[in-house]
Amino acid sequence: MMIEGSCAVVTGGASGLGYATAAALVGRGARVAVLDRDGDAAAKAGRDLGCLAVACDVAGEAGVERAFAEVVEQLGVPRAVVNCAGIGPAKRILGRDGKMPLGDFSRVVSVNLIGTFNVLRVAAEVMSRSEALGDDERGVIVNTASVAAYEGQVGQAAYAASKGGVVSLTLPAARELARFGIRVLAIAPGLFATPLMASLPEEAQRQLASSVPFPVRLGQPAEFALLALQMIENPMLNGEVVRLDGALRLGVG
Repeated sequence: MMIEGSCAVVTGGASGLGYATAAALVGRGARVAVLDRDGDAAAKAGRDLGCLAVACDVAGEAGVERAFAEVVEQLGVPRAVVNCAGIGPAKRILGRDGKMPLGDFSRVVSVNLIGTFNVLRVAAEVMSRSEALGDDERGVIVNTASVAAYEGQVGQAAYAASKGGVVSLTLPAARELARFGIRVLAIAPGLFATPLMASLPEEAQRQLASSVPFPVRLGQPAEFALLALQMIENPMLNGEVVRLDGALRLGVG
């Protein structure tokens, strides 16, 4: 799919992987909408990048419907959607304070898995009503999983379960939406230099970076964005989850 001149939506686009992806899409000539639950941060990203900013909680059914209606009205039908919205708090199933509150588990799954599906279903409906392009393609949806889906560490039960759901969603969604000319993919990043990573002490960041086989460093958000753009452009990529991790395999934690 040609990026230049197309409309694209990036959730979680106010920071980290989402911001880098939105910036890359703008740089390639796309009309971009940044969706983020932090409305002020979204507005700043919109000003900095010159794109549409929409405050939106991906886990809210009505909110996502409204957000996509605004995108269509302002920019046209989105042909590419990159789902980067997510949260990753660490908490043990049984810790010093007892068992994990069920609400903590539900919150992570609600944002990371249900929110991803929520955006996917709304985006697919909007795309399905658009005119077909080359290869009868109407759009592509790229979701964000994690290497934790495969090797979740201690304290990552909720996060790993939510990202494992994103991994398992990819193939059946791609098969189901194929008849509409919509591709579905996912990226499973490893250790990246995101705001969450930046909140850790520098020594902890160095230790984490040294665990990556090659290149021996944290991934850069621009590298995630590069893969997302390649997925959008390559029509034969479909139904696949691609690890982007420098050959990292997580230990126990």
